[in-house]
Amino acid sequence: MEIGDYALGKTPVVALVCSAGGLPALSTVLSGLPADLPAAVLALQHMPPDRPSLLHVLLDRATALQVEQAEDGQPLTAGRVLVAPPGRHTLITTEETIALIPSGSTPPYRPSADLLLTTLAVVTGPRAIAVVLSGHGNDAATGCTAVHRFGGTVISASLESSAQPAMPQATIGRDAITDHVVHVDDLAAMLLTLTTTPLLEPPER
Repeated sequence: MEIGDYALGKTPVVALVCSAGGLPALSTVLSGLPADLPAAVLALQHMPPDRPSLLHVLLDRATALQVEQAEDGQPLTAGRVLVAPPGRHTLITTEETIALIPSGSTPPYRPSADLLLTTLAVVTGPRAIAVVLSGHGNDAATGCTAVHRFGGTVISASLESSAQPAMPQATIGRDAITDHVVHVDDLAAMLLTLTTTPLLEPPER
C-alpha cells in the first residue's frame, strides 16, 4: 500500500465547514496544504442564497491546490478543493460526486454543513475528515455526529483560535464525538498527517 492510501485504496475526503469569521481560517488551512495532497477537499461557508460568491476565487489565491466552485455531478478528486456555491445545499452521492439542491430562502443554515457532512459520512465512512472552523450557531454538530458514527475523523478548531467560536463549541460539546481540538494554525499539519497515513480500519472509539 502506498502512503496516502485509505480504506483499500480510496481517497480520503476533507470537509472544511464554517460561517462568520471563516474566510481567514479557510485561507490559513488551505495555504498549508500542498498541490499534491492525496485527498479531496470540500469547503463550505454560510452565505446569502441570492448573491454571487467569490469564495472560490479568494481561496484559490491562498493555496497551491486547485480550487473551483462545485458543480452538480462533479467528482471528488484528490488535490482539488470544491467550494459549496450559494443558494444550493451541497451533498455527496453514492458515486462520490457532488449533488446540488436548491436551499430556498429560509433556514436551515445555507448551505448546510449538516447535510454535507451527513451525506459524506454515509458515502465515505472512515475516509471522511470533518473540520469545523469559526462560525455562529450549531450547524455541523449533527453532521459531525454522523461522521463519528460512520468511523470518520472529527476535528474542531480550538475556541481561542476561532473568531466566532459557537460552531466549534457546538461540535466539541456533542458527547465526545470530536477526535482532535487544534489551533487553526496547526490544522494543515494535522490534515497532512491524517491524509498520508494508511487507514484500513475505522479508528477505535
